[in-house]
Amino acid sequence: MSVLDIIHSFSKYLPGIKTPDKPLGTKDKLMWTAVVLVLYFLLYQTTAFGVKDIVGGGIDFLQTITASRMGSLLTTGIGPIVLASIFLQLFVGAGIINLNMKDKKDRAKFLETQKVLAISLAFVEALIFVVISGAVPVADVPGIAPSFVMGLVVLQITLGSVFILFLDELVTKYGLGSGIGLFIAAGVSFSIVIGLIQLIFGPVGFIALISDGGAEALPNGLLAVLPFVFTILVFLAVVYAESVKVEIPIAFERVRGMVPKLPLKFFYVSNIPVIFASALIINLQLFAGGILTSQYWEDGVAKVDLSDGYNFDQDGILPLIGYTNSQGHLQDGLLYLITPVSGIGRSTVEHWNYLNTSTPVFGISQWVHAVVYVLMLSLVSILFGLFWVETSNMDAKSVAGQLSDSGIQIPGFRRDPRMLETILNKHILPLTVLGSFCVGLLAGVADLTGALGTGTGILLTVGILHKMYEQLEQMKAFEMYPSINKLFSE
Repeated sequence: MSVLDIIHSFSKYLPGIKTPDKPLGTKDKLMWTAVVLVLYFLLYQTTAFGVKDIVGGGIDFLQTITASRMGSLLTTGIGPIVLASIFLQLFVGAGIINLNMKDKKDRAKFLETQKVLAISLAFVEALIFVVISGAVPVADVPGIAPSFVMGLVVLQITLGSVFILFLDELVTKYGLGSGIGLFIAAGVSFSIVIGLIQLIFGPVGFIALISDGGAEALPNGLLAVLPFVFTILVFLAVVYAESVKVEIPIAFERVRGMVPKLPLKFFYVSNIPVIFASALIINLQLFAGGILTSQYWEDGVAKVDLSDGYNFDQDGILPLIGYTNSQGHLQDGLLYLITPVSGIGRSTVEHWNYLNTSTPVFGISQWVHAVVYVLMLSLVSILFGLFWVETSNMDAKSVAGQLSDSGIQIPGFRRDPRMLETILNKHILPLTVLGSFCVGLLAGVADLTGALGTGTGILLTVGILHKMYEQLEQMKAFEMYPSINKLFSE
């Protein structure tokens, strides 16, 4: 029995969300989506029993992208789900796991295994946050042993992750889009609203600065709201990028004289590559930070003193790999170079001043850090874009087969799936590579602006909302013209 079979065998003990007996209407899908959103925000705002107050710091980017809130029941957010999918896709792509993603049984096995692996990773991530890295500090509860409180916090966070896993399944089957996308969009939108309120009404916000009077009052006030201006600019740039597409003329065998066009978006695989790439990078940051912190710090006291500089003979190779502060956040080394550069929690001036600083041990410019991170995000996005196309039936061969089965052909060419595949491959492969690279590049560069919700978060949110809008439009067309629905379901 293979490792996959062993992991998959546990899935039969897990509950599942039943697929609806008949297709749901638009109102029903909207209702289920709204119910899931309410439950998500309840979990998001509920702090786990036994957790101290938390200062986000360098972990804020992780919370934005994984739709999580440190110390709440959603401390891990969608991280375990995405990470489980990444692991399985890598294993399938590398041939370590033998699954045909075009086969319904194998695809169902993939999803069931992903569920088991996600629950396991939720427990592991909860341990890292609470026990190893201390990112979620445990409070002293009178009359209860600290170890018991720590275990209770780990259990609550794990159960919160399991609950969000089933909410994701509920949205996929009964709601609009996917749960992962919905939670990311909800978390980013919430952070933008809260950030805007702070920019306007905060102690150093627009109103406070204007009220001070003086010649510098208005310039300082406008500077304070600059992150929101960057947010709008990033939003408009992403909307434009989402609208760019390549159109291929097609013809229906059953409808003569009609020559519509098959639109292939420039972001052919949408925002999926940057979701996986961001999740991989920030989980690498999380795991590495937790492990390295134990090597450098003990009860907040430094075990390795690098204040006088780095000495290879004395300090070894570990600082070159990564150096963390006492809170478990990477501050220097090779792993630090691929961590996100975000302006969350900083004003525009503070963010740009930060980019002009250097790392504490090796003196690496933060601009070098920024360039390396953006390139890393873009290149990893290409990798996941290619994997996603192959595993989600979006490759040229699969699309050609679907078009051919629907009686669609390219005008001027004989009706042959192989011919369709050849023509589509000239467009799909370049769009996958270039689109995935550009979606990662846009997300990374947008992060450097210090926009509210992070550039990556805005990119994901726009793509998610655009996809939900397209799904609503499609459902509306099917409800108005049942014959179209019948044609596509044949």
